[in-house]
Amino acid sequence: MQDDKKIEEYIEEEDFENKGGRGWKGKFIDFIGGKYFVPITIVLVAIIAFSLGRISGLQEKREPVRVLNNTVSVENPTSNVGQTAAVGASNASGGSVVASKNGTKYHYPWCAGAKQISAKNLVTFDSIEKARTAGYTPASNCKGLK
Repeated sequence: MQDDKKIEEYIEEEDFENKGGRGWKGKFIDFIGGKYFVPITIVLVAIIAFSLGRISGLQEKREPVRVLNNTVSVENPTSNVGQTAAVGASNASGGSVVASKNGTKYHYPWCAGAKQISAKNLVTFDSIEKARTAGYTPASNCKGLK
């Protein structure tokens, strides 16, 4: 018969770490020393540099703010401070809208659609009601028109 002896066994902490494979530190060290580390690093740096260049270029492409009125186009708002305030007040109340002679939609002067109308085809109305009675309908891409 066998002896019923109790056997004590000591287990080192390293045995648990290596049991399921190597830890993330070992895998990371192997990745840095591997053949894919340099190409992946170059691609990531290129993507980051390209993105930062695009972000900084957005500031340069912005068009200067222009305030339009029936008779006045103010390019430099500091030269006509009182006039700029009066123009902004009339546009904020929904006073004037513009349309094209060849089109069917009316826009606020600051909308993207209004900027595409050439000067020879530009029709200006004092109110939205006058534009509607002339047969024009509100542009869908110009927010605030009803």
